[in-house]
Amino acid sequence: MGQARDVMDRLTAAITTADPKGIAELYAQDAVAVTPDGGELHGRDDITAYWRQMAEMIPDGRYESVHSYEVGNTAIDEGVFTGRNTGPIQLPTGETLPATQKEIRIRGVDFATVDDSGHIVDYRLYFDEMEFLGQLGLLPPA
Repeated sequence: MGQARDVMDRLTAAITTADPKGIAELYAQDAVAVTPDGGELHGRDDITAYWRQMAEMIPDGRYESVHSYEVGNTAIDEGVFTGRNTGPIQLPTGETLPATQKEIRIRGVDFATVDDSGHIVDYRLYFDEMEFLGQLGLLPPA
Protein backbone atom coordinates (compact mmCIF):
# COMPACT_ATOMS: atom_id res chain seq x y z
CA MET A 1 0.00 0.00 0.00
CA GLY A 2 1.35 3.38 -1.00
CA GLN A 3 0.93 6.87 0.32
CA ALA A 4 -2.10 7.75 -1.86
CA ARG A 5 -3.99 4.64 -0.72
CA ASP A 6 -3.21 5.40 2.94
CA VAL A 7 -4.40 9.02 2.59
CA MET A 8 -7.63 7.95 0.84
CA ASP A 9 -8.35 5.37 3.53
CA ARG A 10 -7.79 8.01 6.22
CA LEU A 11 -10.09 10.42 4.34
CA THR A 12 -12.85 7.81 4.16
CA ALA A 13 -12.54 7.18 7.89
CA ALA A 14 -12.61 10.92 8.68
CA ILE A 15 -15.68 11.46 6.48
CA THR A 16 -17.65 8.57 7.96
CA THR A 17 -16.85 9.65 11.52
CA ALA A 18 -17.61 13.31 10.73
CA ASP A 19 -14.13 14.48 11.77
CA PRO A 20 -13.68 17.94 10.17
CA LYS A 21 -10.21 18.43 11.65
CA GLY A 22 -9.08 15.05 10.30
CA ILE A 23 -10.55 15.89 6.88
CA ALA A 24 -8.85 19.30 6.77
CA GLU A 25 -5.45 17.85 7.68
CA LEU A 26 -5.56 15.56 4.63
CA TYR A 27 -6.07 18.30 2.03
CA ALA A 28 -3.42 20.72 0.78
CA GLN A 29 -4.20 24.38 1.51
CA ASP A 30 -4.77 25.02 -2.22
CA ALA A 31 -6.47 21.70 -3.05
CA VAL A 32 -9.23 21.51 -5.63
CA ALA A 33 -12.22 19.17 -5.36
CA VAL A 34 -15.01 18.55 -7.85
CA THR A 35 -18.34 17.01 -6.78
CA PRO A 36 -21.69 16.63 -8.56
CA ASP A 37 -23.57 18.64 -5.95
CA GLY A 38 -20.89 21.10 -4.81
CA GLY A 39 -19.28 21.86 -8.15
CA GLU A 40 -15.65 22.95 -8.10
CA LEU A 41 -14.38 23.69 -4.61
CA HIS A 42 -11.14 25.60 -4.06
CA GLY A 43 -9.05 25.30 -0.93
CA ARG A 44 -9.00 23.21 2.19
CA ASP A 45 -11.61 25.32 3.99
CA ASP A 46 -14.25 25.07 1.23
CA ILE A 47 -13.68 21.33 0.84
CA THR A 48 -13.93 20.76 4.59
CA ALA A 49 -17.14 22.82 4.68
CA TYR A 50 -18.59 20.58 1.94
CA TRP A 51 -17.91 17.44 3.98
CA ARG A 52 -19.22 19.09 7.17
CA GLN A 53 -22.49 19.91 5.40
CA MET A 54 -22.76 16.32 4.14
CA ALA A 55 -22.19 14.99 7.68
CA GLU A 56 -24.90 17.30 9.03
CA MET A 57 -27.32 16.19 6.31
CA ILE A 58 -26.67 12.44 6.79
CA PRO A 59 -25.05 12.07 10.24
CA ASP A 60 -25.28 8.27 10.26
CA GLY A 61 -23.63 7.93 6.83
CA ARG A 62 -21.72 4.72 6.16
CA TYR A 63 -19.40 3.79 3.32
CA GLU A 64 -18.97 0.29 1.96
CA SER A 65 -15.99 -0.19 -0.33
CA VAL A 66 -16.55 -2.23 -3.49
CA HIS A 67 -13.16 -1.70 -5.15
CA SER A 68 -9.98 0.13 -4.11
CA TYR A 69 -7.06 0.97 -6.37
CA GLU A 70 -3.85 2.95 -6.35
CA VAL A 71 -2.10 4.14 -9.49
CA GLY A 72 1.03 6.19 -8.86
CA ASN A 73 0.08 9.08 -6.58
CA THR A 74 -3.70 8.62 -7.09
CA ALA A 75 -6.07 6.46 -5.06
CA ILE A 76 -9.39 5.38 -6.58
CA ASP A 77 -12.37 4.05 -4.64
CA GLU A 78 -15.69 2.67 -5.77
CA GLY A 79 -18.27 2.12 -3.11
CA VAL A 80 -21.74 2.65 -1.74
CA PHE A 81 -22.73 5.44 0.66
CA THR A 82 -25.83 4.82 2.77
CA GLY A 83 -27.65 6.64 5.53
CA ARG A 84 -30.76 8.56 6.54
CA ASN A 85 -31.27 12.27 5.85
CA THR A 86 -32.00 13.62 9.34
CA GLY A 87 -30.30 17.01 9.00
CA PRO A 88 -30.94 20.12 6.92
CA ILE A 89 -30.18 20.07 3.20
CA GLN A 90 -28.07 23.00 1.99
CA LEU A 91 -28.86 24.05 -1.58
CA PRO A 92 -26.27 25.71 -3.85
CA THR A 93 -28.43 28.88 -3.69
CA GLY A 94 -27.82 29.14 0.05
CA GLU A 95 -31.36 28.04 0.88
CA THR A 96 -31.92 25.24 3.36
CA LEU A 97 -34.52 22.48 3.13
CA PRO A 98 -35.71 20.48 6.13
CA ALA A 99 -34.60 16.87 6.46
CA THR A 100 -36.68 14.38 4.48
CA GLN A 101 -36.06 11.45 6.87
CA LYS A 102 -35.48 9.29 3.76
CA GLU A 103 -32.89 6.53 3.45
CA ILE A 104 -30.34 6.89 0.67
CA ARG A 105 -28.06 4.36 -1.01
CA ILE A 106 -25.75 5.86 -3.61
CA ARG A 107 -22.95 4.20 -5.57
CA GLY A 108 -20.01 6.47 -6.32
CA VAL A 109 -16.39 6.68 -7.36
CA ASP A 110 -13.77 9.06 -6.01
CA PHE A 111 -10.19 9.88 -6.99
CA ALA A 112 -7.62 11.51 -4.72
CA THR A 113 -4.26 12.68 -6.05
CA VAL A 114 -1.69 13.13 -3.29
CA ASP A 115 1.47 15.27 -3.34
CA ASP A 116 4.86 14.31 -1.90
CA SER A 117 3.96 15.81 1.49
CA GLY A 118 0.98 13.44 1.83
CA HIS A 119 -1.80 15.96 1.14
CA ILE A 120 -4.64 15.65 -1.36
CA VAL A 121 -4.16 18.25 -4.08
CA ASP A 122 -6.90 17.10 -6.46
CA TYR A 123 -10.08 15.25 -5.49
CA ARG A 124 -12.90 14.08 -7.79
CA LEU A 125 -16.17 12.56 -6.60
CA TYR A 126 -18.70 11.07 -9.01
CA PHE A 127 -22.23 9.87 -8.19
CA ASP A 128 -25.65 10.13 -9.82
CA GLU A 129 -27.04 13.35 -8.37
CA MET A 130 -30.50 12.75 -9.85
CA GLU A 131 -30.66 9.35 -8.15
CA PHE A 132 -29.56 11.01 -4.90
CA LEU A 133 -32.25 13.73 -5.16
CA GLY A 134 -34.86 11.12 -6.11
CA GLN A 135 -34.05 8.99 -3.09
CA LEU A 136 -34.37 12.10 -0.91
CA GLY A 137 -37.83 12.69 -2.43
CA LEU A 138 -36.79 16.05 -3.89
CA LEU A 139 -37.71 15.44 -7.53
CA PRO A 140 -41.20 16.08 -8.93
CA PRO A 141 -43.28 12.98 -9.63
CA ALA A 142 -42.72 11.42 -13.05
